[in-house]
Amino acid sequence: QIKLMESGGALVHPGGSLNLSCVASGFPTTNAIMRWYREVPGKQREKIAGVIATYSGSEHYADSVKGRFAISEDYAANTVYLQMNNLQPEDTGVYYCNAGYSGDEYWGNGTPVTVSS
Repeated sequence: QIKLMESGGALVHPGGSLNLSCVASGFPTTNAIMRWYREVPGKQREKIAGVIATYSGSEHYADSVKGRFAISEDYAANTVYLQMNNLQPEDTGVYYCNAGYSGDEYWGNGTPVTVSS
């Protein structure tokens, strides 16, 4: 019953911020690699952030979001977050939570983010 459920997507103006959440069920995020992807209209789905559980400093980001986005985890809540700052129209898309666990990958259903003036 592994499940990932994203939330927090919304319509925001350029320069705004959002904090996305991914609640994981059926496995411990402490034993997983957690990632955020986004699917932008007209572009390939891209990995924008990732972190290896319990490894401080393992956070990594796509160049397009580096310096603006931050991934973090709350192990007690089995939840992964993506803090997104200074959002731009090109950040518009559906954001997906992804987990690598026990040699397999799992996906949430996505949460839409729209950045528009």
